[in-house]
Amino acid sequence: MAIESKLHVNGSTSTSCEYPLDSGDRILSIQSHVAYGYVGGKAAVFPLQCIGYDVDVVNTVNFSNHTGYARFAGTRASAEELTSIFKSMDETGLLSPRRLLTGYIPNAAALEVIRNLAQKLKSDNPNLIYLLDPVLGDSGKLYVSQDVIPIYKNMLSSATIITPNWFEVETLTGVPLRSLSALRDALSILHEQVPHVVVSSIPVQPWLSEVLPETMQPPASTDNQQGYLLCMCSSRSLGTSPLSTVHARIVPLISGYFSGVGDLFSALTLGHFNPSSMLSDGKLHSQTPLSFAVAAALHKTHSILELTNAYAAQLPPEECTATDEERDAAEPVRQLKRMRGRELRLVQGQNILREEWREGQGKDMHLWDGFWDLCQPGFHTSL
Repeated sequence: MAIESKLHVNGSTSTSCEYPLDSGDRILSIQSHVAYGYVGGKAAVFPLQCIGYDVDVVNTVNFSNHTGYARFAGTRASAEELTSIFKSMDETGLLSPRRLLTGYIPNAAALEVIRNLAQKLKSDNPNLIYLLDPVLGDSGKLYVSQDVIPIYKNMLSSATIITPNWFEVETLTGVPLRSLSALRDALSILHEQVPHVVVSSIPVQPWLSEVLPETMQPPASTDNQQGYLLCMCSSRSLGTSPLSTVHARIVPLISGYFSGVGDLFSALTLGHFNPSSMLSDGKLHSQTPLSFAVAAALHKTHSILELTNAYAAQLPPEECTATDEERDAAEPVRQLKRMRGRELRLVQGQNILREEWREGQGKDMHLWDGFWDLCQPGFHTSL
């Protein structure tokens, strides 16, 4: 879809960014791979290519399909295999990405290799943009062993951006997200090491709804069953105010089990992130570079989910059944058919992915003005 690079909205001119910023802006993607479906690298690489990036790919696992199918086969890359790949790339002069994206890593030994690689790449290129997606778990359940958690905590200082979900925020900080003060505490802890923090999804529960600004509240509706998720991002520049700039936006919750959503969101956030996005007059728009990228990623990811959900709803009844663990265990084919129908429709939605993103389309992240209000004197001074 061709879109003009400038658009007049309410009498003002909005800007857009065309990606990649230059032809040498390569991305090294290190995450899982599946033969069938779209999770891990399969959910990240094609979208990044759609917006113009060359992507070098290292697979941390090679599975037949994602584990939500209940049955799968394949192998996990060992620490020795990953080390060998990176060593050969380096010796051949092929290890010089300007951006790094890491997702699911199968174990602590492999994660240590990735940690060392990130440190090396950062040392070689201090301007490296590293998006670390700390894939730990979701909905209160860990996907990985406990011994990877301290390694992820040690990796935070190498990252430019992190994209944890609410459960991963709680796991990394030890702060249960049950109040605005807890949310502030968690962001404070993460910002001690990371300049840009994205909390990809937080269920809008009563405590959160009560503290959201009016501009972020769910629309008035008679449908009390409609759930919402909050996506928020927080940027703090070293040497400036100790308080970060926070943006957020809610989206309707699409019920059902969909895999690869976080992988897609993280890839698009990295792909749309331009740390030097300034207006020609030298003034930043109402969005920060991070909130601009997150707005694009959130809109495109949610649009792909809507497309996928619409496709699944048109399938025969036996292929779009509701999740029922007891029945799924007794009838494995039931779960298989449901998972197959909910694979992300990336190819069919590539026009969504290729859309040039611009500020002022009505899908921007909202500035959470006053997020840090009522903080005690000295709060954040350790940052």
